[in-house]
Amino acid sequence: MAVEDPPAPAPPRQSEAGAGGRRADKHGRRRLEVYNEVLARLRSSSAAAAPAEISPAFEEALWAHFHRLPARYALDVNAERADDVVTHQRLLEEARDPERRPALSVRVVQVSRIIDEDMGDSIDPDMEMVASNHLPSQLVHPPPAFGSSSNLEALGLETSEGDVRSTNDTDHSVHLISRPMHEITFATVDKPKLLSQLTCLLAELGLDIQEAHAFSTIDGYSLDVFVVTGWHLGSTEELQGKLLQKFHKIEAQACPVSNRSSPSSQVQGGESMPSTSVEIPTDGADVWEIDLKLLKFGNKVASGSNGDLYRGSYCSQDVAIKVVMPERISADMYQDFAQEVYIMRKVRHRNVVQFIGACTRQPNLYIVTDFMSGGSVYDYLHKKNSAFKLPEILRVATDISKGMNYLHQNNIIHRDLKTVNLLMDENKVVKVADFGVARVKDQSGVMTAETGTYRWMAPEVIEHKPYGHKADVFSFAIVLWELLTGKIPYEYLTPLQAAIGVVQKGIRPTIPKDTHPKLVELLQKCWHRDPAERPDFFEILEILQRLSKEVGTDTEGRHKAKTGFLSALKRGR
Repeated sequence: MAVEDPPAPAPPRQSEAGAGGRRADKHGRRRLEVYNEVLARLRSSSAAAAPAEISPAFEEALWAHFHRLPARYALDVNAERADDVVTHQRLLEEARDPERRPALSVRVVQVSRIIDEDMGDSIDPDMEMVASNHLPSQLVHPPPAFGSSSNLEALGLETSEGDVRSTNDTDHSVHLISRPMHEITFATVDKPKLLSQLTCLLAELGLDIQEAHAFSTIDGYSLDVFVVTGWHLGSTEELQGKLLQKFHKIEAQACPVSNRSSPSSQVQGGESMPSTSVEIPTDGADVWEIDLKLLKFGNKVASGSNGDLYRGSYCSQDVAIKVVMPERISADMYQDFAQEVYIMRKVRHRNVVQFIGACTRQPNLYIVTDFMSGGSVYDYLHKKNSAFKLPEILRVATDISKGMNYLHQNNIIHRDLKTVNLLMDENKVVKVADFGVARVKDQSGVMTAETGTYRWMAPEVIEHKPYGHKADVFSFAIVLWELLTGKIPYEYLTPLQAAIGVVQKGIRPTIPKDTHPKLVELLQKCWHRDPAERPDFFEILEILQRLSKEVGTDTEGRHKAKTGFLSALKRGR
């Protein structure tokens, strides 16, 4: 049973903070420091949002605000901007009222940095901080709430000549670069695909996301902050009106029947669902409904936001049982479950996880597959924490390509290809798994719904543009890079920051200098901005097989040496 987050403790006294009266880990101490700094600034009345009197009730509510948000909020927020913290607190409180959701704030913000002519093009991060701290008079508008100019710089923030103003001191000629933007803050009920809806909403208004921060509270709400450019059609108030109009339109399309309950009641009551079973299209050619009397549950292997994975047996066969938790299910999840069963029952390939059957009668919603005793490629990559030798990389990449080539030949787009969804059996064969968001292409061959995981996602998917099977090729390139480096893609950016960089700045993971030239070429082709320039998996297979012959690796068999990645799997069992 999951342990719920305890109620927020009473706010600590200032005297306790300095004396170390509150024992906390590093993040807990940082949360406390930021809370005390914000409180001190509000007491000094330097903040416009400061209440007339800082009462014990206000102190308690402010501490509860920090406590309901993840520690990352305190680490990221600009504590000097106490007004912003109070605004976030107010918006989250307003979001409790169904009639006021989403609670929304829109304002103009400004990002500035200093360029010293004597220093050339290089920018000292410390100098940039000095600029923001010591030149407030140069700023017409406040900075973003999360003080993230360094992140904006990392994403290659562009400036025009009109954004540059010169200042002079006795020693240097200094240029102040400033660029007005809009900061949009949403607070509403947290739910699956909310972030997707919000980014889609902004894109429809022609806004380019330069920076984003998303937080989920412990009581079921979401606080999402975007710094955007591209609004030239009117005032800030008009932008806010357009955002609300678009938000309610998207909500109405997603949920035809309005649900104005609170997060807690949604969890308890759920959405309106089919009363007996999930309807799976069938051609009558196969029988896949599992007999529950023959299904035996073993140990829990993993847990996710929507359900749990168990090891078990069915008719004496070792199986994996994916359990969709009834209390967590939504209409979208029902659709994904039905689609996954529909797709998996039709696929049969050595490099695709084998479907055994499913239970579709509520409350028992299960998908049963072969059990992959080798675990996921992700686990082995990041537990081992090192790059692998070229022969092992080529063999794993070939297995993935064979499975994906088969899926594409059968008009199936996976849409969430990443190392977490690549599993290994006892014979070290890598297989494509998890078809929860996979879809069968229609006759046009294009799709428009955004899905998947940002770090592996193709730019056309991030941008909510029509896309086809080449989106999986882009994801494969990120997987191949992961195999080469043993690192998480864009590890120093949040997933949303990575997505912004991929789309707007064309960033890609840095390829190691010692990578084989033909693999470098393959990576660059596969993650090309234009899907038409990417190879399909049949071509990728040919490239990998030629390269394998060149380096003396047999991709059809298993490497006999007892060293490297694949042998480590055997030793780890």
